[in-house]
Amino acid sequence: MINPRLLGAGLGLRREHFNELLTHTPDAINFFEIAPENWMGLGGKRGRSLRQLTEQHPFVCHGLTLSLGGFKPLDELFLHSVKTFLHQHQIALYTEHLSYCSDHAHLYDLLPIPFTEEAVKHVAARIRRTQDILERRIAVENASYYLAAPVANMDELNFILAVLAEADCDLHLDVNNVYVNSVNHGFDPVHFIQQLPAERIVYVHTAGHYQETPNLIIDTHGADVIEPVWDLLATTYQHCGVVPTLLERDLNIPPLDELLPEVQRIADYQRQYAQHQRRTA
Repeated sequence: MINPRLLGAGLGLRREHFNELLTHTPDAINFFEIAPENWMGLGGKRGRSLRQLTEQHPFVCHGLTLSLGGFKPLDELFLHSVKTFLHQHQIALYTEHLSYCSDHAHLYDLLPIPFTEEAVKHVAARIRRTQDILERRIAVENASYYLAAPVANMDELNFILAVLAEADCDLHLDVNNVYVNSVNHGFDPVHFIQQLPAERIVYVHTAGHYQETPNLIIDTHGADVIEPVWDLLATTYQHCGVVPTLLERDLNIPPLDELLPEVQRIADYQRQYAQHQRRTA
């Protein structure tokens, strides 16, 4: 269940902006997102400052290392630490990547899961166990990928649909990842989004990327959002209504003031589609 305070447009909390945000949070930012791995166990002044922010603003936790698609046993000790962290900071939404990032050790990358029935059952079982430990539903994020596994016997869309149904979890929809994959693998991104179960989309990311060649995009989160991705955000709201949406910026991080127009643009889209929903209700 989403915290009722988790509404509107958000921004990933970055250390470059941390001290500024402690002094003043711009009105355009309704919530923040953090990776729990980077903040759990943090003490001292920085830990107290994080508590100050989580007491004042809604937060989302977006995990990096759970490796839902991996074959190494699920790190249940880590999940219990996440559960404690979520409780300490009253964070109601936890999401993870629909990918894997470990074998016998961490691989320091988010790698694609083969789109097979066997993988659906494997990943769904790990998601269900995660939800049991955390005692809450989680949302899984569609991942960008560059090479499809040769053993795949379904496409990405049907793989996601199967995982959501088998695991009975929610979807964290990254519209930039949909766009990146649509260019790299040649499918219609609008059709992709329209086929997703609207009732399971509880959280959205949008971001920029790097166009290496006309047919190859690298998902960097290091540039401004481009117009086709903004169009997909509009498509998402038309499909599932307005849901909390975050601007991701992980590389080439500019001053906070330079990110605010994109956060405000998310809020403007949300206001536009909320008004449309009220008129047509």
